[in-house]
Amino acid sequence: MRTVTATEIQNNFGKYLQLVQSGEEICVLKNGKEVARIVSREKSVSFLSDSLLGVLKNNYDENEMRAERARRYESAD
Repeated sequence: MRTVTATEIQNNFGKYLQLVQSGEEICVLKNGKEVARIVSREKSVSFLSDSLLGVLKNNYDENEMRAERARRYESAD
């Protein structure tokens, strides 16, 4: 992971965009603190799906989940 300042990103955005497209992750600092990370779309999708694996441990029936949500909303009224 490469760490750069917000000013550096602003002045050389194209350069850092190419680095991200080639698979590198960029950490953006402002006043010495991390404010953002720039990652490729492929890596961000992978990160999200990997983090959901711990949450979704079972196979769920979509129709059953919809019926459960409908019951909850009906009981709220």
